[in-house]
Amino acid sequence: MANEESQAPQGSSIAKRGPGASSALESERGATTIADPVVAKVVGIAAREVPGVHALGGGASRAFGSVTQRVGIGDEHSQGVSVEVGEREAAVDLTIVVEYGESIPEVSQAIRDNVIKRIEGITGLTATEVNIAVNDLHFPGDDQPDTPPPAPRVE
Repeated sequence: MANEESQAPQGSSIAKRGPGASSALESERGATTIADPVVAKVVGIAAREVPGVHALGGGASRAFGSVTQRVGIGDEHSQGVSVEVGEREAAVDLTIVVEYGESIPEVSQAIRDNVIKRIEGITGLTATEVNIAVNDLHFPGDDQPDTPPPAPRVE
């Protein structure tokens, strides 16, 4: 007979830890496992939902991601996202580019809140930590070339 103290009441949002702990991902009829790339996509989309986030990933990862997407092997949703997924928990590391003029602490907290809400709501996993590295600021006009392309040297 199962120990009643080790099981969370049905519909409870609090999952108890330890031997015999129940989870939304485990039932009498089987267990559900969630792969790292699934959680990474959830995190990437959740982070991009926050105002003030220009892009995810560092300069090199954005350039590499652009090339891999063109040949059909990249996924923009998980660029700049690293996750570690266990049976009941997930830890997240994000690298972001923030729009100039936005408060980095406020954007970071909004990202953290949204990522935790989405991970827990969509996957049923508990987000143990969401670490954010801001590696660049995006200024208005950064995406446009400063000068027109040079004229061709030959006709």
